[in-house]
Amino acid sequence: MNRSATVALTALAPVSWGSTYAVASELLPPDRPLFTGVMRALPAGLLLVALSRTLPKGAWWWKSAVLGALNIGAFFPLLFLSAYRLPGGVAAVLGSAGPLFVVGLAALVLGERARLRTVLAAVTGAFGVSMVVLTADAGLDPVGLVAGVVSSASMAAGTVMTKRWGRPEGVGPLAMTGWQLTAGGLIIIPVAALVEGAPPALDGRAFLGYGYMMLINTGIAYWLWFRGIGALTATSVTLLGPLSPLTAAVIGWAALGQTLSPVQLAGMAIAFGATVAGQLFAGRAPVAREVAQSFSPAEQKDRNISMDLSASPVRR
Repeated sequence: MNRSATVALTALAPVSWGSTYAVASELLPPDRPLFTGVMRALPAGLLLVALSRTLPKGAWWWKSAVLGALNIGAFFPLLFLSAYRLPGGVAAVLGSAGPLFVVGLAALVLGERARLRTVLAAVTGAFGVSMVVLTADAGLDPVGLVAGVVSSASMAAGTVMTKRWGRPEGVGPLAMTGWQLTAGGLIIIPVAALVEGAPPALDGRAFLGYGYMMLINTGIAYWLWFRGIGALTATSVTLLGPLSPLTAAVIGWAALGQTLSPVQLAGMAIAFGATVAGQLFAGRAPVAREVAQSFSPAEQKDRNISMDLSASPVRR
């Protein structure tokens, strides 16, 4: 599969995540974000593990737990806390700053070059998102700000470490996704029980909403995301992040009757343009195969842990 096709498939993940608000507000019980996080992650993770019929071995038990905590278990609660404490879309702006964290971490951990034009694309994307989601009454609650920054940093660290560690020999992205979602869901359970109490009663609409969130919004979306991390540079993948708030804005306009001002439309154009430019700037690296049958195990390991797909592989 060529790079453009891989980028397009990976982009479906943040596009899917952009539907989270509409589904939650229209179908799910109110004020239960942590329970929703568990219902998104744990059933999807167990399903993917069952489909892959593969469990972690050796060090991959703790590595999967760490990645699951960074990408899911810590990210979801902090993101929800930020969203509740920061009205006016400030949380979305903090989330759109995630690519800047990845650029820095990728330079330190993976050896990916932090090119000025890539940084500018990330900053421009965040600026465009701010034009779409920020309102005049945006609050700056300190707890919400810290939670938003840490949630972005957590997801960024998870993205970079997913790229750094690669996958065990013979294990595909389906199993890796299942391991992380399961670990993340298990981490959220005690937090949800402590903060929100017993699970709410669910009706048909809630089952429909959770079914969509589990299968499409989480299971398939995160599989595409982690698959993209394995095939592209970490920076290239994370620069697709602004597509999530842009999709949320489009769904709000098309399905929920929300209006879009000229400033918001301009912001959408800027953020989308920055996303496209970011893919051009992030490198024209060859796409790694998911299953490289023509390579020996040692050579495949080198490809999986390559520090920069745009340069020669570097051994750990």
